[in-house]
Amino acid sequence: MQTPHSGFFYIQQVAEITELSKQLIRKWEDRYEIIHPTRLDNGYRVYSEQDVNILLTVKSLIEQGHTVKQAATLLKDGIVQPLTEQNAANVDYAAETNLYVRQLLQKGSQCKEAELNQLLHQTYHLFGLKEFLNSVIVPFLKEVGNRWETGEWSEYQEALSSTLVRDFLVQIRRNFQINQDAPLVVGACLPSEHHEVPVHILLLEAMVRGWKTFFIGFSPAPGSIQAIVERLNPKKVILSASTLLPFQHYPTLLEELDEFARKHPETEFYLGGTGSMLYCDDLAPKHLKLTNDINEVFR
Repeated sequence: MQTPHSGFFYIQQVAEITELSKQLIRKWEDRYEIIHPTRLDNGYRVYSEQDVNILLTVKSLIEQGHTVKQAATLLKDGIVQPLTEQNAANVDYAAETNLYVRQLLQKGSQCKEAELNQLLHQTYHLFGLKEFLNSVIVPFLKEVGNRWETGEWSEYQEALSSTLVRDFLVQIRRNFQINQDAPLVVGACLPSEHHEVPVHILLLEAMVRGWKTFFIGFSPAPGSIQAIVERLNPKKVILSASTLLPFQHYPTLLEELDEFARKHPETEFYLGGTGSMLYCDDLAPKHLKLTNDINEVFR
């Protein structure tokens, strides 16, 4: 696709670069006034490189746990500067600086399953659970995702690494000693959501804090979350959507879960994940607490 002028992009190109829908780009443009496209004589809007960088920055801030409104405010107030090729390359990602993450990436790149699994065990016992999650697993998975998205890694390399991490985290949860009288937190992906690793990480964080956990699973059938919550009566429920698929496949899902939360005030309901943050920017729930901050869940 040709750009209309050097350094400018049509909205379809911006959508492809940022992996944001054209509708969402227009909404952020109108609601938050963070980007300022130019109209050509033919009526088409074109976006500058600065506009694209701003959108990428907002997306990055959302992935870090900010709402869209908070991200827009940070940019407008000059607290956060838009990413550029220069400063993006200088971001101090743990995957670039952490020796153990680099070793894991090397084993994953070579698809050495046994060595990757052995290294996961070594780093877990070296760091302890909390540091292992925050300093090893989270940056490792982020870099795995980056390499798959850019085409540096094949689908097989990404799947092998992610599956090994998932299985290892499940094993830790099963063997973790916890007081059976501890309060219960239930975690689940939303229907049609298959990215379960973030929920396992959250539940392990909960166990470190002394909570008993129950994982419903990935892509549960519609209504199963409500049924299990009614049976178990947990103190907290953590729901996750890394993609927009749950809301696209089930347009009334958010409304149904929010109404369910209203009817169960004895339980605190939390909804997180990049997909949830993007979708709820326009349809904020009243009874589900929207957050990507584990500390907010377990204050």
